[in-house]
Amino acid sequence: MSKSDRPNILLIMADQLAAQALSMYGNRVCKTPNLDKLAAEGLVFDNCYTNFPLCVPARASMLSGRLAANIDAFDNACELPASVPTMAHYLRSAGYRTILSGKMHFIGPDQVHGFNERLTTDVYPSTFKWIADWNAGPQFVPSGTALNGVVESGPSIRTMQEDFDDEVAYQSVQKIYDLAREPEQKPFFLLTSFTNPHTPFTCSDTYWDRYDPQEIDKPAVPEIAFEDLDYHSKALFFAHGRHRHRLREEDLRRARHGYYGMISYIDDKIGSLLEALDQTGLRDNTLIIFISDHGEMLGERGLWFKQHFWDWSARVPMIFNMPGTVAARRCDKVVSLVDLLPTLFDIADPSYDQKSLAQFKLDGRSLAGTISGHDENCPDLAICDYLAIGPCVPCRMVRKGRYKLYYTHGHPNMLFDMVDDPNELNNIAGKEAYRETESELQSICFENWNPDGLTERIVESQTQRKLIASATGHDQPWNYLVRTDDGSRYVREGGVDDTKGRLRLPFVEMVPPDWPALESETIQDLIYGRKKLADVIPDYCPIE
Repeated sequence: MSKSDRPNILLIMADQLAAQALSMYGNRVCKTPNLDKLAAEGLVFDNCYTNFPLCVPARASMLSGRLAANIDAFDNACELPASVPTMAHYLRSAGYRTILSGKMHFIGPDQVHGFNERLTTDVYPSTFKWIADWNAGPQFVPSGTALNGVVESGPSIRTMQEDFDDEVAYQSVQKIYDLAREPEQKPFFLLTSFTNPHTPFTCSDTYWDRYDPQEIDKPAVPEIAFEDLDYHSKALFFAHGRHRHRLREEDLRRARHGYYGMISYIDDKIGSLLEALDQTGLRDNTLIIFISDHGEMLGERGLWFKQHFWDWSARVPMIFNMPGTVAARRCDKVVSLVDLLPTLFDIADPSYDQKSLAQFKLDGRSLAGTISGHDENCPDLAICDYLAIGPCVPCRMVRKGRYKLYYTHGHPNMLFDMVDDPNELNNIAGKEAYRETESELQSICFENWNPDGLTERIVESQTQRKLIASATGHDQPWNYLVRTDDGSRYVREGGVDDTKGRLRLPFVEMVPPDWPALESETIQDLIYGRKKLADVIPDYCPIE
């Protein structure tokens, strides 16, 4: 591919969209005709993973092509340093015009990170607001997220998230028209990033009514008793506030109903982007990529939200589509979001020696060969970190080929055969037949990764950012505002669920904690103060 015929690139990103929720990954309920067409005519990666199942670190990792621990992206209040090149910088250096529309959740004073243009305000705050605190233990959550986003699910006239994503789509479509009008067209890179289907699971009546409540499916894996959960899941049980709300089957179905409706809403927005490309004659020379930053547990195993390494949280969709260039097929090799940057740079400037990228210490590998049909060059490896609220220890996942290792510092490994056991129900760690596999994946886990040293860096970072936040009162003028009133239209200093509920029409009262009388006596003991958290999670070791 010569520089004269380099394609435009449209990267479409959803927020908190699990691959398993889409029909091209086997879901029989969710309705996404535009995505279905992209997948049927393009390359679908069956085993793509986020590199961090949380918004800010996932996006920082993807944009920089580096694992989160290597750029100190630990939680939702960590800045991506302005000194770290992003895919916008790389593509600009290759002669591309780079444009961002929508959510990217940049923290700190650099709110552009190499893009020529930013078309919209960001939906979330840019300050050191949502800092994790490992000294506070698993119950601490800084962003106001709890099961309210689940138990308050339902239809509405209008949601704040639709307000935001309507603007994201409008600005992206308008930019496509503007680019098509330019007499001397440079290749462009347009990153369009939506906030749906992030919790709370609420959509307008139009999308809610696309689904019959009777057709909403149940989780493939039912709720697992608290006592039988692994340490990581036990810790997030409290961080997610699952001990504060009773969750009925009707709540579960309503939440999944809302989630599917939100995805259908996004599918319509994608349709408007594709239509603009068709109308302007740009479609044939535009590479379209669809991804998500991370997944959503959606009640699988009784778990919700992200921050887990289970596939519903860590696995994401990835589709490449370009007429006449990308053949329609599927690839089952393991890849991850850090592979996007070297891939796009490879496509944007094929004359550049990929070995020269080594000086930038990228953690991803180009998928350009795979896109051309050469799967033998595919990484078949994904590494995913988790360093934020809940477990309060470094956690890392390694997926290589069919096997997937969970490492939680100070706790037993978990190992799963994702071919024979896709629901991750049979932990084969420690079994003699898999000793060599477990050892190999653990060696990969520890390459340039020291959990003890990382713990010191994380706690030090939390301490420093908390001091800045307390001294300034979160009033740093960092929010990127396109309009003067955007500072109050979207999520800023209030909690996520509270803000999104307040900006929903009709207004929905927050459901107060009902402290359910759960069957588990250990949870009741915690709720009513008869035991401490260290008693409920015996293997929880607070930082000394």
